[in-house]
Amino acid sequence: MTKAVPAPESVDELEDRLSEPGDATVAALRDNPGDVIVLGAGGKMGPTLARMVARAARLADGSLKRNVYAASRFSSDPAALALQHAGVTVLRSNLLDLDAVQRLPDAPNVIFMAGQKFGTSESPARTWMLNGAVPALCAHRYRTSRIVAFSTGNVYPLVPVSSGGATESLPTKPVGSYAASCVARESAFTINARAWNTPLAIMRLNYAVDLRYGVLVDIATKIAAGTAIDLAMGHVNVIWQGDANRAAIEMLSVAANPPVVLNVSGSETLSVRDLANRLGSRMNATPKFTGVEAPDALLSNTQRSRSLLGPPSLSIDVLLDWVAEWVLARRPLLGKPTHFESRTGAY
Repeated sequence: MTKAVPAPESVDELEDRLSEPGDATVAALRDNPGDVIVLGAGGKMGPTLARMVARAARLADGSLKRNVYAASRFSSDPAALALQHAGVTVLRSNLLDLDAVQRLPDAPNVIFMAGQKFGTSESPARTWMLNGAVPALCAHRYRTSRIVAFSTGNVYPLVPVSSGGATESLPTKPVGSYAASCVARESAFTINARAWNTPLAIMRLNYAVDLRYGVLVDIATKIAAGTAIDLAMGHVNVIWQGDANRAAIEMLSVAANPPVVLNVSGSETLSVRDLANRLGSRMNATPKFTGVEAPDALLSNTQRSRSLLGPPSLSIDVLLDWVAEWVLARRPLLGKPTHFESRTGAY
């Protein structure tokens, strides 16, 4: 099969692709001078996003003339060392600790990524602390900065598949504790922004695709294992994680008061059954299915973000090519399923 874009063949090449800034990413940092801090940078997306900030800053400034900070507990030493090698200043910090948050360096540009999704069912109190209290602490600490805060499309109710997805004007109606705690996160940032006139942009993301995790990887690994794919949540949106990283940085130029909310994902409503069949054809395997598609799903309409930030750079066909090749080659996976099949909001 001829591939429109060559697939990454190693973790190093993958992370290089995931952290590659676009022209608009560079322009966003040129338009927003000064240091940048990424809060909660130790998760699945954080390291490549922080690295992208550093790469874009070099291009915007002619060299790395500003500090790029990545704050997290950093349970992974290799991730922290890789960031340091990329020119990012690593700050090992517990964002639940008020004193630790107060000791963080000043920065006029803030990207907030901290939070918890998986483990909510077993430890709901911790989820509420991480998704509600931490945002309140960080929003107040950086009340004089420009903030982009990650959120999720889970704050919306399930919408008809034929609707084209929830728009930003649809009132939130979270399903489950995780989604409700994410509304609390958004509220903490919004209330603080209104009190201090903080420029704020809220990024409602679903679902980012890396080749080591994501909805497409979940489907591909089930095909490879001969495991049935649940069709209960029969439709999804997905976006290349590199495009999601770029969107987060470019939203620094969108941040305003009153706060701006943008849905960030791919532009298509995708059938899980169709995705599985397309992956199966690339993997020379026949998918197995269980259940039937519901008439509604967790879907986002991204027309507004596409009008402001442009469309994603990678098509679904390229992502399917890349995921199929990665999984068939038995390259490293994170082993962190998205649980996109959940219709009850339990994670």
